Amino acid sequence: MTLAYRTVDVFTSRPYHGNPLAVVIGADGLSSEQMQRFANWTNLSETTFLLGPTDPAADYRVRIFTPSVELPFAGHPTLGSCQVWLEAGGTPKVAGRIVQECGAGLVPIVTGGTERRLAFQAPPMIRSGPLSADEMTRFAIQLGVDPAIVVDGAWVDNGPGWAALLLPDAEAVLAIELSAVDGRIGVVGPYLGVVGPHVVDEAADDRSDVPAFEVRAFFSTNGSPAEDPVTGSLNASLAQWLVGSGRADPPYEVAQGRALGRDGRVTITADDDGGIWVGGQVVTCVAGTVEL
Repeated sequence: MTLAYRTVDVFTSRPYHGNPLAVVIGADGLSSEQMQRFANWTNLSETTFLLGPTDPAADYRVRIFTPSVELPFAGHPTLGSCQVWLEAGGTPKVAGRIVQECGAGLVPIVTGGTERRLAFQAPPMIRSGPLSADEMTRFAIQLGVDPAIVVDGAWVDNGPGWAALLLPDAEAVLAIELSAVDGRIGVVGPYLGVVGPHVVDEAADDRSDVPAFEVRAFFSTNGSPAEDPVTGSLNASLAQWLVGSGRADPPYEVAQGRALGRDGRVTITADDDGGIWVGGQVVTCVAGTVEL
């Protein structure tokens, strides 16, 4: 079966600086086994498959696979899949608002003022609340972080199983050297003042590009620790935690991926009802067909 295929870069305006996603278009005729096998072969953090919706309220349906399992929801696959659906000729039922159907249910997505900028509404968390002192210590030690510097920790799980640690600053986040990981752990640290070792003349300093937080996302794959370049699901639940605890005030921007040589940017906004929206740009890097 020959199907249209795209590889897109998500949460970036510059190709090869964000988080790549493989997208197969018109995948209704594929079995779950075929999807999983192809996702294992691409070996990207996620590969998605676009299908016709089964819910009349949805514009399209997506199935999301890591190299080893199917996920009910993930952030950068949501934005990347939506952009590919639009580029393939998809027309939403309501202009400017797309509804994605996935394992977690219906996810609203809106188009932004910038070309190729989309935002999804953060789904509700299925597990929240503070980490215990033992859990914070265990996660910190796994990441090589002194437990004494951890500011706070919480479960921020909207599907993948995220736990989060808040560190005192962005430099502490960037200094992490991964050794081992049990589960999925996100770390976040606020930027306090100008980032970097150089003293900058405040009169000449343009801080318009300074993000509010540095985020990193760690997980275990096949028993080995790994890091995700830019993570929509984690940033969604982190925003709910940070905003809810008064540590962040939307709109704000997050940087992620710098430790991996990327420069992902995630925009967090809130609507009048208090809903959190996670936005970013998507660029297409590869377009063609795939035999499945």
